[in-house]
Parts: sequence; C-alpha cells; structure tokens
Amino acid sequence: MSLQQQPDEQRNVFGEPIDICSNRPMTGFYRTGCCHTGEDDPGLHTVCIEVSEEFLAFSKLRGNDLSTPLPEFGFPGLKPGDRWCLCAQRWREALDAGMAPRVILRATHVATLEVASLEDLKRYAIDLV
Repeated sequence: MSLQQQPDEQRNVFGEPIDICSNRPMTGFYRTGCCHTGEDDPGLHTVCIEVSEEFLAFSKLRGNDLSTPLPEFGFPGLKPGDRWCLCAQRWREALDAGMAPRVILRATHVATLEVASLEDLKRYAIDLV
C-alpha cells in the first residue's frame, strides 16, 4: 500500500502527524493539501513553504516558473503569501543560493531531512514559537 493511501501515517519533521500546507491553492504531489510523499513522488514534494516574490523570481530563473497559471493542469500560478509543497532539493538549492523561502515545519514531511537539516529548516521556520 502506498503512502498516499495512508495519510494518517505521514509524519512531519518533528515525528508528529503532518499538518495541512494549503487547500487554496490545493498543493501536494497528490493534491491533498498536505506535503505527503510516496514511492511515485520522485521530486520529493515535501517542504511546505510560504512563497515570496524573491523566491518566485529565483525559481523562474532556475527553470521552474511557479507564478504562471497552467489551467490545463489545474495550476493557478502562485503569488506571494501562498503556501506550496516544494521539492526538497529545490528548497536546498534556494538555501545554498541565499534565496530559501520561509518554511512551515509542522506541514513539512520528515523525508525532507534526507535533503536538508532540521537546523537549516528551523532558521526559515515561521511556525516556531
């Protein structure tokens, strides 16, 4: 059984049940609103981010235009303030370039820790008290 079929077993970086990242726009590899992952998610769409204008420009320069709507795929295009499940490697790439977007840790999948450290993620977290 795939992880998609067992969302209650999906965990965040703290080992807790994963929170919803966004339903508007609907995000996640499986479009569940959560950054769930499974064997059929080669991009590891596990980092819940809050999109900024700077990050959108960075991503577009790297060949991943997240701001242009693609209605044929049900993608509305992202704008600053939206939350989105980003590929862990793209987040790491943005971190290394000094362009990492803010992160919602409770909605970020534990699998992200294969690519980025919890320490790095915490530096960009917006949900730590």
